Amino acid sequence: MAVEERRLDKALCDWFADSEILDTTIGGLLRDQAAANGARDALLEGQSDGSVGRRWTYAELLDDAERLAKGLATRFQPGERIAVWAPNIPEWVLVEYAAALAGLTLVTVNPSYQKRELQYVLQQSTSVGLFMIDEFRGNPMGRIAAEAAEDLPALREVIDMTDAAQLFTDPTGTLPQVDTNDAAQIQYTSGTTGFPKGVVLSHRNLTNNARLFVEVGEMPQKLGALGLTPLFHTMGCSMGVLGALQSSGAYCPLLAFDPGAALDLVQNEKLSWTICVPTMAVAMVAAQKAQPRDLSSLQRIGIGGASVAPELARAVHDVLGANTLVAYGQTESSPLITSGRPDDSFEKIITTVGQPALGCEVGIFDPETNEVVGCGEVGEIRSRSASTMLGYNDDPEATVATIDAQGWLRTGDLGTMDDQGYVKVTGRVKDMIIRGGENLFPAEIENVLLEHPDIAECAVVGVPDEVLGEAVAAFVRMEDGAKFDADALRAHCRSQISPQKCPAHWQQVDEWPLTGSGKIRKFKLRDKWVAEHSG
Repeated sequence: MAVEERRLDKALCDWFADSEILDTTIGGLLRDQAAANGARDALLEGQSDGSVGRRWTYAELLDDAERLAKGLATRFQPGERIAVWAPNIPEWVLVEYAAALAGLTLVTVNPSYQKRELQYVLQQSTSVGLFMIDEFRGNPMGRIAAEAAEDLPALREVIDMTDAAQLFTDPTGTLPQVDTNDAAQIQYTSGTTGFPKGVVLSHRNLTNNARLFVEVGEMPQKLGALGLTPLFHTMGCSMGVLGALQSSGAYCPLLAFDPGAALDLVQNEKLSWTICVPTMAVAMVAAQKAQPRDLSSLQRIGIGGASVAPELARAVHDVLGANTLVAYGQTESSPLITSGRPDDSFEKIITTVGQPALGCEVGIFDPETNEVVGCGEVGEIRSRSASTMLGYNDDPEATVATIDAQGWLRTGDLGTMDDQGYVKVTGRVKDMIIRGGENLFPAEIENVLLEHPDIAECAVVGVPDEVLGEAVAAFVRMEDGAKFDADALRAHCRSQISPQKCPAHWQQVDEWPLTGSGKIRKFKLRDKWVAEHSG
């Protein structure tokens, strides 16, 4: 369809990329595809050797999803929450579709979580069921789930997703009528308070965001997509799964990222697009140089989560033969807010995060006055669209603080917009660390550090890292007489939170650079660290 992009005010940084918003549901779209393309591949099980295990056509996928949904309907009531705690396996996608068909809200959980993190998400979401696997990458998920469940009386069932007898039960339930504005998912994103907030996303939010991503990227129709980003994130279960669905193509999740396996799957299955973070793209470029494959089917690589270096954008085009589509978003926007276009210039690819996504209005606001600033001026990036979340789960105060009365979503990120609508991210209002494309929040890590009896005060900041973009650095002041032992502090963190959140760098301090009101000047700590470690 033709897309009209119109400028709302030539003097101000406020653009709207127009497109039709549809009243669709996840289950309804799957039924439509099964009716129109029943014999086409819909879901492929990517293997670590680059081959495909199990396969589902659209007709088979709908049959399994409806059978699973009817079983869920005998055990859970519409509107109840069920959590999925697993890596990128086909059953994850089956549960996503089945929950949608059964009118349940899917709560997505990071498979690296430890007990306290899992318990918090299950309790805050009031999840009544947990669908999981026993172990992944050394994380004893079965044991952790059993321990967590002891203190969660609302959790009625814990189901091993790899056990068909547990997963597929009596398929005699009646499926409800699901509305486009019903909650489809809750995804947890950490906040500056240190307590993760549950982002409630509707069927309308997710299906339109994914469809418009496919449209703006001009993704090939009826060709497959490679699933590299985690399914627990909107890049995976929304843009990936639901994007492939709405392009009539197959979705091929890869259990754990391996660049060689990823490229083999592209070659063997003629996959045409994928979404990844920069570190994944760098690894695939190196793998292709080491062992060239036929990647003629690969047309688009969407890269989000961090800026795209010039050499990477060139290599994606020259080595992998694909166009780079830069993107910027937040879970609260399902997630896409801005996106590159296939015909973007090389300069725009490496210096911006694209223009407003289709159906999304983006403005740059003065955070103090809430007025739209002029083009080229720095302000807070805000968005307004049909993809904006319903709100934070059971947290109306945080919802009101994030979405204003006019429907603008405050991203907490600073940026600029030029007179063509291209956006640059220049900094963050929120004190957030982006490590390998994943958002980490210092307050959550600091809370864990402060539980250690030997730590009196601490501050966590992001410091530059050549591979990951940013790494986590912890500055700690020890209690009088306590010994600074980085290994012991690291072990304390590792027992409480996921490995990616654990500080990579540790530094003892005796006094802090403070503001006039006594707050720690974190940017001073970062600048001092950079000065000491540069060169």
